[in-house]
Amino acid sequence: MRSTRRSTRRTARRTARRTAAVFAGAAVVLALPAGSAFADSPAVPVTQPTKPQVKPTAEVRAYVTAVRLADGSVAKVYKVGDNHFEADVFAGSTKPDTLVGKGGAVAYGRSNGLHAVLQPNGTVTSWVEGGERPKPVGKESSVRFTMPDGRIAKLVDGPDGKRVEISTPKGNSLGTIDLKHPGTHYDGWTYELVQDGKRVKFLVIDGKGGGNSWVYDFGGKLIGKYTVVAP
Repeated sequence: MRSTRRSTRRTARRTARRTAAVFAGAAVVLALPAGSAFADSPAVPVTQPTKPQVKPTAEVRAYVTAVRLADGSVAKVYKVGDNHFEADVFAGSTKPDTLVGKGGAVAYGRSNGLHAVLQPNGTVTSWVEGGERPKPVGKESSVRFTMPDGRIAKLVDGPDGKRVEISTPKGNSLGTIDLKHPGTHYDGWTYELVQDGKRVKFLVIDGKGGGNSWVYDFGGKLIGKYTVVAP
């Protein structure tokens, strides 16, 4: 019985010593400063997400039409985008100018006396220096003035062509003339429209006074006066 008790005591003492060693090791680990357990681990860099690079879209010039200009040169019109038109002006094989209209703006060009205008809708108008400037497409313009006989002439230029409305000083209509019906008479006076090349002129002739006449352009400006000399 004594030997059994001694053996039991020795086993208990050994178990106690082992348990104390385990707890001592755990205490050493717990006593380390915070983060020491990862001190030997390599740092992992944080990668920021990269934004995809957006390449600009190349503009494409879509051919629209070719327009013969007042001096015989040609404008080739291209649509590049919304409210963006371009017109390459060619004089033979050379390209003296390119008109660029963006954002609804009107583009102007001038070369060797030629004036060219690119409208926001892609239409092109032109005139030669000293010639009559065309009116905007789709719009009507007019000018009024008093003629030598005291009556009123209203010169109208619009999409349907040029015309003259003749009236009394009080506004009573006496008739209208155009290039299809270019003349009318009233009380000895004659009113006529004359096509002179690319220009249209308005003539007022005093039949009662022997044939004296006045010539106006379509801006209402007096450009000629002719007096008949009595024999």
